[in-house]
Formats: sequence, C-alpha cells, structure tokens
Amino acid sequence: MAFKFKGGVHPDYRKHPEVPVTVIAPPKQVVIPMAQHIGAPCAPLVKKGDTVKMYQKIGDTQAPISAPVHASVSGTVVAVEPRPHPLGDLVMSVVIENDGLDTPELMEPLSDSQLKDPEAILRRIREAGVVGMGGAMFPTAFKIQSGRGKVDTLIINGAECEPYINGDHLTMRQFPEELLKGIELARIAQGVEKAYYGIEKNKQDAIDILNSHDPAKYGVEIIPEEEKYPQGGEKMQIKTITGREVKPGGLPAGVGCCVISTRTAYAIYQACCEGKSVIERIVTVDGSAVAAPVNAMIRVGTSLGYIAEQVGGFVRTPKKVVLGGPMMGICATTLEAVTVKGTNGILFFTEDEDRTVEEPVCIRCGKCINVCPMRLEPTYMYQYYKKRDFDMLEKYHVTDCIECGSCTFRCPARMPLTHAFKTAKIMLQTRKAKAEAAAKEAGK
Repeated sequence: MAFKFKGGVHPDYRKHPEVPVTVIAPPKQVVIPMAQHIGAPCAPLVKKGDTVKMYQKIGDTQAPISAPVHASVSGTVVAVEPRPHPLGDLVMSVVIENDGLDTPELMEPLSDSQLKDPEAILRRIREAGVVGMGGAMFPTAFKIQSGRGKVDTLIINGAECEPYINGDHLTMRQFPEELLKGIELARIAQGVEKAYYGIEKNKQDAIDILNSHDPAKYGVEIIPEEEKYPQGGEKMQIKTITGREVKPGGLPAGVGCCVISTRTAYAIYQACCEGKSVIERIVTVDGSAVAAPVNAMIRVGTSLGYIAEQVGGFVRTPKKVVLGGPMMGICATTLEAVTVKGTNGILFFTEDEDRTVEEPVCIRCGKCINVCPMRLEPTYMYQYYKKRDFDMLEKYHVTDCIECGSCTFRCPARMPLTHAFKTAKIMLQTRKAKAEAAAKEAGK
C-alpha cells in the first residue's frame, strides 16, 4: 500500500466468509419499493392485476439521477401503494404475488462490439438498474457518465471493512472471472486504461484467486490494503491508492477518481453479459438473536420477518435490527420492511450488543479526534450540536463527516457522536432550505 489515511479503528470484524451461501427461496409476496437509489424515485409502470415476469422493469423515471427497478419474481401485481421502506418511511411500492415459476424476462446480452462501446455499456448499466451496492445506492450509470473527462483513475472498492458483512468477499471467491470482466466493462465505460482493485489483506484467499485469473488481461491491478476501518470509505480508498485527498465539500471526480463497489462491478457483468437486471444479492444475516451466521442470496423485496424465519427464527428477542454493518448501518423500525439493492447485511441484535448509557459525559480525552479519518474534531462538533450552534457546526465542517462511526466506537464515555452528526446535517439542510424559501418569498 503506497499511502495511508489518517485515523481509523480496528473493530472485531466477526466475519464468517467460510459459511457457504444459502439461497433463500423468495416469499409468497414481494414488495418492490420505487426508491432504491439516491435521486428521484421511480414511477410504477404496472398496475394492480398485471402479470409480470422476473427481471421485468416495473418502475422508471426520466430524471437524470435515478435507476429503474425490476420485479424479483414472476407473478401478479396485487397492489401499488405505499409500504414500509428500510429507511423508515412509507414509499410507493409494487406488491407482487409470487407464482413460484420465476419466469424470466431477460435482456439480450450485449454483442462483442457493444462490449467495447462505452455508450452501449452505459445504457445497459442504467437499464439494468445498477446502483452503488456497497450501501450508498448512487445510480452507477450517472456516476460514470458525470465523471467523463474528469476521471483518470477507476477504483474498485473491495475492502468490505464493516464487521459481520461477507458478500463482497464471497463474490470475489465465487465469481472471480465474471467480476474482473465487470470491472473491465466499467473501465471501458469510464474511458480509462486501468482500474485499481483495493482489497484488504484479510481477504488473501480472494486476492490469490483473482490474481490467478490474470487481472492485467482485464486492465485491472489488485492492490492489497492494510486492515483498518473505514478502509472501505470512498475517500479512504482514494487516499490509499492514489495519495490524493478529496477536499471538504469536494467529490471524487474533483481529484480524478471514480469508486465503485465489488458487487456493483459484478452487477455490471450480469447486466451486460447475461442480460440480468438487479434483483438479488448476497446478504449476511447475523447477530446474537439468531442461532448462527448465514450468508444468503436474497431477492430484493423480501421482508425482514420472512428472512428471520428462513434462517431458523430468533433464539432470543432482538432489541435492535440493523440494516448494513454495525458501524454505519441504519436501524429498521419494523420487520415488515424489505430488502433493497443496497442491503448487504441484516443484524438482529439483543441487549448484549447495546453500548448505550444514560446521560453520557465527555471526559475530554480527545480519542475521537485521533481516530477521525476526515481530520474533524468530534468533541467540539458535539458540543455545538447540543447548543444548536449551526454557524459553528458549519465552521467545524460537520457536513464533511462520513458517518463512519469511528469516533463513537472509540469513545470511552459512549457519547452518541455519529447519531448527533447525522442529525446535525439534517438540521443544517432544513435550515438552509427554509432560508432559501424565505429569501425567495421576500423577493416576490
């Protein structure tokens, strides 16, 4: 590794990539949210009573920052209505009664000439609904397109540094050639000569397998990385591989970089070479409320309650359900919520994992400052958050917090730092929107 980023922590990873992937049969009914990406939500393309096929596009929009959604099973549409979303809101969704046949509607695989055509690859990436599947769910076609002419370095994120999560590691081991082809297609679409694949050294078996398939043939170089959370952060990958730093308020394209995840690269291969849209992914199911960790292939739109039943049910009552990893994941508010394209983990936690304390008090140790990979000062940011001093929060760059959770993890007083900064950013956005609205009203 040529470069290192500041800060970071070393949590107990608690990973179990040795557990083989179990295919969970899709439920009798799936709920497909129209919002599974950053940007404008899709409008339903089907109505109640329609028959749909697996992989069929059922939602889309003309908005530039968006990605269509597809049916994960074949069957009959029984409702088009708001349903619980993993983020906690009610979101317009298409509810499909599964006929159990999985009748497919695949796209035609791209021809050899199309596989060398950046525009054809980009069109297929969008049509297949490919998004950032590391969790951010940013539409991949728009990300690549908007970076053209600015990006000279394509980085594939293979760190998967969140505890518990194993999907990327298993994808590397099971589909190495397909994954490398997907990276090559992303590289061609981006218009660069080489791609760098950053993988933490705790996945040495995957590194060896990928190297055995001659990655240079695909224009890919494997970069083994030291184990340190949050190595998988977009800005951390850029710093590690190129030495470049994304400035406050900046974007990766501003320093000539584009970063996509492992599973996203594999989805690009499936879209272009197999004609498949994004309807499933490997999800790690773990936590002290279930009997044993499970790495499962799960269809988009499967409810959390159904998944819990399929992995053997709860051995203890869960206190908290986390979607994603324990450091950056979000809490589900109901077991009726369903998986989406960005769901890489479902953790059913009991009180054993609860670190919260009542009325925590900062002891001014400064450990949060030492571990912040963005060079922020969490202890001061938290004080200004409590005072609702928005001007000082902006001065201390709270909007540059990547919400990695390193400060919260390291805090001996167990201060709810990350949660505070997430809330502070929402407050700042709301304050800015109100100010703009007031200015617009005053100008009438």
